[in-house]
Amino acid sequence: MTASRTNRGGDRGAGGGSGAGGGSVAWEVLLPAAGAPARARGRALQAALREAVRSGRLVPDTRLPSSRDLAADLGVSRGLVTEAYEQLTAEGYLRSGRGAGTWVGGAVRSARPPARDLAPRAPGAVADFVPGTPDLSLFPRAAWAAAQRGVLAELPHQELGYPDPRGLPRLRTALAELLSRRRGVVADPERLLVVSGVAQATTLLGFALHARGIGTVAVEDPGSPQHNDLYTAAGVRTVPLPLDDEGLAVGPLRASDTRAVVTTPAHQYPTGIAYSARRRAELLDWARSVDGFVLEDDYDGDFRYDRAPVGALQGLDPERVAYAGSVSKSLAPGLRLGWLLVPEALAEEVVERKRTMDLGHPTLDQALFARFVERGDYDRQLRRCQRAYRERRDALVAALAEHFPGSRVSGIAAGLHAIAVLPRRFAPEAGFLARVTAAGIAVRALADCTHARTGHEDVRLVLGYAHLPPARIREGVRLMAEAAEG
Repeated sequence: MTASRTNRGGDRGAGGGSGAGGGSVAWEVLLPAAGAPARARGRALQAALREAVRSGRLVPDTRLPSSRDLAADLGVSRGLVTEAYEQLTAEGYLRSGRGAGTWVGGAVRSARPPARDLAPRAPGAVADFVPGTPDLSLFPRAAWAAAQRGVLAELPHQELGYPDPRGLPRLRTALAELLSRRRGVVADPERLLVVSGVAQATTLLGFALHARGIGTVAVEDPGSPQHNDLYTAAGVRTVPLPLDDEGLAVGPLRASDTRAVVTTPAHQYPTGIAYSARRRAELLDWARSVDGFVLEDDYDGDFRYDRAPVGALQGLDPERVAYAGSVSKSLAPGLRLGWLLVPEALAEEVVERKRTMDLGHPTLDQALFARFVERGDYDRQLRRCQRAYRERRDALVAALAEHFPGSRVSGIAAGLHAIAVLPRRFAPEAGFLARVTAAGIAVRALADCTHARTGHEDVRLVLGYAHLPPARIREGVRLMAEAAEG
């Protein structure tokens, strides 16, 4: 067998780079064998390579260095490496082809289990109405790739060093202009941080509040379960408070003895309420009276279908409102890219926490998004998504009217989900959920978003629609109705 002799010095595998200290899995595993006595060195090399494949340290389809490179790195003759490659190829541990290099074969079952995927999905769902995910097929791949090429061509070398923990000045400037124009915020680039989504913004605010001696944060009920988990992780206890028709009820807030509250005023999650002007003013009056803060999660404020988007609460009092948003609904949550505007009283603590947490967001990602915003690509993406999501909202409302006549649908003026209260004949809710889940239909009950347990018998659902084409929405609602009828 001579196939392995065709490998050339340019082949790199199992980590790449030459030199015994290069960090390749291959030669780290084989270095002890290279130090064996001369007469036993060949057998030791074969045994070490064989065991590396068996144990999973060298996984199937790993490309090995050429015999010339590996011999040089281990300080042994090339013939020993060639002989070891040939022997293990004959045994089935390796595979090789003329001009194709030497690879770990797939005949041996590795002792190392494959990596698990713990991403939050609904595997195998026939229809998935769980809210929270946009249509990822709308991601602007061509425009994003063009922005990436432009950034790689123009980015100065020094900008690849450790960044300002707040974010690149170029991106903070672009975001300040964007948010002022689209969301009506007071955006000072010096108090704007680039963060890994609203989740990190929430954690940073939790730590900053804790440092100021604020040990509790009021949250909307019903509301996002994420807020509870993130503030608890930062050492701050959450206090659920009820809503009324205008937003978070101010009476219970005043009686709560807390100095911070989390709100989603543009489009409350999950009810879809847009806070009234009076309630916004009352919240700010409360914050001033207790020397407290309103923490605004603007998770989908750009998507309003029946009139212009409601401006952010932060624009009314930037010294009392911390404002957070992200590209998770407009581009993709996997980008882990968001922003946080902080009051001056919290700025120093938040920036320091960001620095110690991760030393700042990745520079290339920031420069890419800055270019994407500056060239108008982000505005075009928002318009594209808004057209698509309005059509899907309409498809959902029509499908519910057809297959669940008598349903009450709310929260549809904005956002990416709707609340549907089904006719009483589908109650109780537990039975309905059991039937549709058994049919492979993923839905979320409104009860999953609230701490209150009122014994409500109606079937109340939070239905996400943004990630589904209109035809899939119509078919999914039809299948849900069939399953509900039993």
